Amino acid sequence: MEDYDIYQKLGISRKVYDYGSRIEKELKPRFEEIDRTAEYNQLRVLKAMQEARVSDIHFAATTGYGYNDLGRDTVEEVYARAFHAESALVRPQLISGTHALHIALSGNLRPGDELLSPVGKPYDTLEEVIGIRPSCGSLREYGVTYRQVDLKEDGSFDYDGIRAAITDRTRLVTIQRSKGYDSRPTLSVRRIGELIAFVKKIRPDLICMVDNCYGEFVERMEPLDVGADMIVGSLIKNPGGGLAPIGGYIAGRKDCIERASFRLSAPGLGKEVGASLGLNQSFLQGFFLSPVVVAGALKGAIYAANIYERLGFEVVPNGSESRHDIIQMVAFGKPEGLIAFCKGIQAAAPVDSFVTPEPWDMPGYDVPVIMAAGAFVQGSSIELSADGPLKPPYAAYFQGGLTWYHAKLGILKSLENLVAEGLAALPS
Repeated sequence: MEDYDIYQKLGISRKVYDYGSRIEKELKPRFEEIDRTAEYNQLRVLKAMQEARVSDIHFAATTGYGYNDLGRDTVEEVYARAFHAESALVRPQLISGTHALHIALSGNLRPGDELLSPVGKPYDTLEEVIGIRPSCGSLREYGVTYRQVDLKEDGSFDYDGIRAAITDRTRLVTIQRSKGYDSRPTLSVRRIGELIAFVKKIRPDLICMVDNCYGEFVERMEPLDVGADMIVGSLIKNPGGGLAPIGGYIAGRKDCIERASFRLSAPGLGKEVGASLGLNQSFLQGFFLSPVVVAGALKGAIYAANIYERLGFEVVPNGSESRHDIIQMVAFGKPEGLIAFCKGIQAAAPVDSFVTPEPWDMPGYDVPVIMAAGAFVQGSSIELSADGPLKPPYAAYFQGGLTWYHAKLGILKSLENLVAEGLAALPS
């Protein structure tokens, strides 16, 4: 039976399938390099698990206060070892990446301190956490001020601007690795290291925190390897491997993690409490699988870039440049293109494929957002998903796919949708 037969049954036309197949063949050398990185990272995680002496006893559930939760402590040891951290906080009580970032920031900042972003505006949902947009309980309400230095037009760091922005009040520097709803380049670990070295040369005592969302296991190094004091992320993105049903992590310097733990639980309690509720096996197994899952998502992102770039759409990153997270931006220039793309991704889902996504006013955003995510875990963006704000350039931010094959189908389905609606034309 020809491979195309099953794609045809899933609504992919011959012309779209052949177009995608030609591009896939050209990408095989890049895919092989991704597989080599996945192999390295898989063994790195395995080594951390063996050193932490993971056993089935660590899968047992705890409830209530969670005192003496051996599994919870072992999960955190595994994360610390894999990311080369002194300590880690890995908890189901951290409900999202935004929540984990809030805990890391509010735990390590005090009234009168200033937070500095040397890479421009943070992700939309952090604007209310910081107080850029007024919100109850923001850092601004607690006397923490904020300053940012935008990247230069070519995406490089404005070192002069950063030097001028660092004052005696500056306490913490936040570096967002991924682009968020922006068209700037995602930062490589090497570039993050250069920025941290520059900041530390000016003020060695500054805390450098990296929002690591969407970047874990894309490279062979992580930001802690190049001088970061904290890295923060979500378990329903890369490190959960599609199995973690909830959770977030903060890893890094012991004193920074301890302060964050007091904010998460309560002063005097810190990491000693917090029941794992039977989730440790999912956390550990998802982390074990994560490098391979990330590799599939990364292949999907590169495939999407090449599919759409050759049809004349703006894509960031472009089809040939190096990758440092799993997100692919495709700009359609009109709302109809963004909506059609997301409808195609939703139609390829294993869950709720029959649902039609519509733009809506999501909490934490200032414009309607459309989201396609037929996922096993609600909001999981390591699973095949796409979203974007309904504002120019009407760009879709595509990510995830628990397997490369599912990511491939989703991209072909999105293209099929655009072609059917006259929003894209395949080469003859």
